[in-house]
Amino acid sequence: MNKHIEKIKNKYKDHFTRKEFLISCGVAFVLLIISFVINYYAAAYALSRESNSVTDIILSNIPTFNVDEIFVYGPIIFWFIIALFTFHDPKRIPFTLKSIALFVLTRSIFITLTHIGPSPDRIILDALDWNILKTFTSSTNFFLFSSGGDLFFSGHTGLPFLMALVFWNNKSLRVFCLLSAIMFGIIVLMGHLHYSIDVASAFFITYTIFHIAEWLWKKDRLMFLSRTALN
Repeated sequence: MNKHIEKIKNKYKDHFTRKEFLISCGVAFVLLIISFVINYYAAAYALSRESNSVTDIILSNIPTFNVDEIFVYGPIIFWFIIALFTFHDPKRIPFTLKSIALFVLTRSIFITLTHIGPSPDRIILDALDWNILKTFTSSTNFFLFSSGGDLFFSGHTGLPFLMALVFWNNKSLRVFCLLSAIMFGIIVLMGHLHYSIDVASAFFITYTIFHIAEWLWKKDRLMFLSRTALN
């Protein structure tokens, strides 16, 4: 155990003494912060412009299930696990954060284009103290990407699938992320929190986002995949 911890410390020491790596990490964190800020305003805009709800081949044929706690706490557990794997080896940090930032930025654009209202019988999320979140805005949940008006496409489905693509060479994590993407897709449909097209399209759009990220940040991806990464 001590040898393993020492090995991780040495890797951090090695990477964080490299100027190029520090710059790449700095850019990654800045992009991530910018993407969150843009997402916040995009979600608020989508919420203010939402129109009527529409019928859906799945939602119109299933009852609404109370999936409140899974919807809220499931992603928290998921991202805790992803963070452990990402920061386990520092060379994974730049590409992982940049790909997430690109995903959030892309989704921010998509949710501002069409303003369909949420399903009228969707569940009410109350697993967290929403009064704290209301310090940001009266109705936009900045942290969970779920203002109610930001429907297309599903972040709960797309982000786990993105992580499956990012960590594709790690079979265990790949399977975990794929199953998480499918599970969250089912959860948001059961709670009528997304339309079926939001969930289905998330896989296709996310696949494109991943390959754009690989094209934009080739060096970061090569570093991520290098054999010296800890497993």
